[in-house]
Amino acid sequence: VFIASSIMDDDRELEPGLPRHVRARSISVPLRLDLTGAAIDVSRAGADPRDRESSAPQARIATHAQTDVARRNVPEAPAISLPRQRDAVRHFAMDLGGSLVKLVYFSPGGLDEHGEPRGGRLHFRKFASAHLEDCMEFIEFKKLHEGGSGGDAQSARDGDGEGDGVTVKATGGGAYKFHRAFQERLGITLEKEDEMACAVAGANFLLQTIRDEAFSYRDDKKEFIGKDELTQESLYPYLLVNIGSGVSIIKVDKDRHERVSGSNIGGGTFWGLCRLLTGLKDYDEMLKLSAEADNAKVDMLVGDIYGGRDYPKIGLSSETIASSFGRVVMDEGSLEDYSKADITLSLLRMISYNIAHIATMNAVKYGLKRIFFGGYFIRNHAYTMNTISFAVDFWSKGEMKAMFLRHEGFLGALGAFLSDVEAQKNLSSASQGSWIEKFIKCSVPQMTKGIERKRSSRNSLSSKANVVSPTRPARRSFNDSVINDAMERIESDRALSSSSIPENDGDSVEDVEGIKSGFKTPDSLSSDEVTVERRGEDPTQLLNSAGLQVGVLHLEPALQEFPLLRKGHVYDPNLFDMLENATEREYWLDTLERLQPGLVARCLANDASSDDVQERANSFNNVFKAHLSRLREEPAAYGRIGLADLFEMREECLRFFNFHDLYVDVKKQENESALLVLPDLLQEIDSLDDDERLLAIVEGVLAGNIFDWGSQGTLDLYRNGTILEIYRKARSTVNRPWAVDHYDALRERFNGPKKKTYRKALLFCDNSGADIILGMLPLARELLKRGTSVALVANSLPAINDITVTELRAVLQSAFELDDTIKSALDAAHGNASDHPRLTVVSSGSGSPCIDFRRLSFDVCVAARDADLIVLEGMGRAIHTNYHAKFACDTLKLAMIKNARLATQLVGDGGKMWDSVCLFDAAVHA
Repeated sequence: VFIASSIMDDDRELEPGLPRHVRARSISVPLRLDLTGAAIDVSRAGADPRDRESSAPQARIATHAQTDVARRNVPEAPAISLPRQRDAVRHFAMDLGGSLVKLVYFSPGGLDEHGEPRGGRLHFRKFASAHLEDCMEFIEFKKLHEGGSGGDAQSARDGDGEGDGVTVKATGGGAYKFHRAFQERLGITLEKEDEMACAVAGANFLLQTIRDEAFSYRDDKKEFIGKDELTQESLYPYLLVNIGSGVSIIKVDKDRHERVSGSNIGGGTFWGLCRLLTGLKDYDEMLKLSAEADNAKVDMLVGDIYGGRDYPKIGLSSETIASSFGRVVMDEGSLEDYSKADITLSLLRMISYNIAHIATMNAVKYGLKRIFFGGYFIRNHAYTMNTISFAVDFWSKGEMKAMFLRHEGFLGALGAFLSDVEAQKNLSSASQGSWIEKFIKCSVPQMTKGIERKRSSRNSLSSKANVVSPTRPARRSFNDSVINDAMERIESDRALSSSSIPENDGDSVEDVEGIKSGFKTPDSLSSDEVTVERRGEDPTQLLNSAGLQVGVLHLEPALQEFPLLRKGHVYDPNLFDMLENATEREYWLDTLERLQPGLVARCLANDASSDDVQERANSFNNVFKAHLSRLREEPAAYGRIGLADLFEMREECLRFFNFHDLYVDVKKQENESALLVLPDLLQEIDSLDDDERLLAIVEGVLAGNIFDWGSQGTLDLYRNGTILEIYRKARSTVNRPWAVDHYDALRERFNGPKKKTYRKALLFCDNSGADIILGMLPLARELLKRGTSVALVANSLPAINDITVTELRAVLQSAFELDDTIKSALDAAHGNASDHPRLTVVSSGSGSPCIDFRRLSFDVCVAARDADLIVLEGMGRAIHTNYHAKFACDTLKLAMIKNARLATQLVGDGGKMWDSVCLFDAAVHA
């Protein structure tokens, strides 16, 4: 769906005589269904949509979606097959303002292994209104106007049957001004949506759905407001100040909104006056210039009036502006005598103070405590946010804080997008899935040129004599414009081919001379693509200068909050706050950068036969280091992220450059080696009494956890020994007492007079090899022997040498032949022995060495329904994240510390490398 909105409704019918493809066909409210050949799908009647056969039946391994869900026998309506229905429409929407065109579009995520929808991605783009053709070219390039993701595009163009053109939603005055241009060039009709309603809808969605969307700003520091703090009860009512060319001030309640005030002095005022006074034309250049300014050379300050002194009686410092541009009155100079930078900053602060003052008066008038500022005027500009924050604090006498939105410029476009019925159904409810913001696809560094984009006659403006489009100002140079524009793109998945424009998620920027800048990944290049000449720009500098503040929002419908998080306890997965703790932030940024050469070497070794492996490895290195540099310069650039987010970002970077599993061969070899000694280990364990056996098993988990290829300390050990040698040495050094030692409480729970037999245990596994096979598998077996069903939880995607769910199934298939207890438990999971404890494998939905219990897979949440024991293993899952997490059931956290600094933080000055953590937290029962 294409969305754009406007200030007033337009009910006019299309003029007669328009081409057939231009006649309106609404694909937005609601989507049409082609019922030809519709039939009940007998194979799925009455079945839960998630119920499927195991992907590895020969391994006799069940998932919880196959066992627990199936046993519920909840009657459901049968599924209906629509064989003629086209692919889902790629929804998109626009806000066509006086200065900028903002576009939001949704790309579907495809289907999972069971054929179920995998959510999708919400992307944000902006274009200058003066360069409307850029927006149109982007829509053509993405084929958003053709009504499907790779569907019957030719039918949409030819206008056969149901392809009679597309009605698209839009907001902003440009929806009226440019409607004919979109009709003529793209064959789409702009359906106008109310501008204020769209801004409110966009703000509500962001505040209720996206983590760390809102923040306050004072003294160059961001303080994020957590999504949990903005509940339905606490959020409303609030004041939304939408700053565009002018200003609209809107009072927002839970189910309605009202424009209570506004001003004709807004972003357009600043832009226009600044252009007249300085000659600058580009808004971003104006903001950049103001950062180097001293407005005291133009403004009259309180100190100028009172001899350099404050005016404490009313709380004004000597640095407070008493009169914008007032100092000019006292001087004899002309315009040429004043710095353009100083003029720009003075003007920016004058406009900002005025807007903040009006907003605060309205908030006081209506008794509102929350003021959110949106619109593309602010653009995360420090001086602007400081000025507005100071003004709100001053005029409210400290009772209010100005709050800003990271997606501030896209409220209208997002609201228009959400006005579509189908988009509302899929996106407006956070309960339908988890939204995850990712930044990796903002920053692929390879710049190319010399590839000319072929234009079809449909794309050529010369063939459209009646196109109504704004006059196109002269372009800036490639170095000055295209690079910065490209780096500011919100998402870039693919580059244009030399021979065609593939239907994908890529973005590209092209100038009138055919020089194209594109971020290219190795898997996006077509076989007939010409050789490109590379530019020598440093991607780190490019990314750091881009001002990236928003990423791509990924909707993961299968990810949910873990149901066993303890009620009343505020869950934050991270061990420390990277935003607040500068020392820890710098340490871990340095550590991750120091590990990069080793990862690059693994990239080269992992795919040595590939012709472009060196290029991809270098690109991965440059991009990830660029993100690290960005975070050094502006720690809050990506919101309130933690160490877990950095680990995940690194994995995303690797996957982006087609390095999907760097340690696949290492993991396979280590699994095979560990399986060889598993029978002897189990025989040795079985010879011990209860207390000795439990201690030996816990020691085995701790010793096995040493095998972490993400740790520099472990990498050093690999240079001097084999996996079994390292394991034997680790077993000999994990003797009690441990650095964190709750083993006595654990033993009491397992073997004491009031020992507990657990119904089901969830074991969150860490590494492959000895870790899973000689550590966690014996623990799982011990629980099975005690009558406890066990679900082994593993990563869905590779991360370092962490075991994946596919690899874990293969390990259990091998163990099936080695141990009767494991064999019986796998048989029971398939219903062959219903009274026997079951052993199942569950995919976590994660591809990170850490785990965030706010977003786990549906299968894990199903498995947790009757679980009364959780085991978290490894530094990433039990220390870097979730060390302080509280759960509603008994929890055991086991890890070997492979970082001396971390050991000191956890246990004090006595902490050291290879210390062990055994933390047992019993459930709190009301």
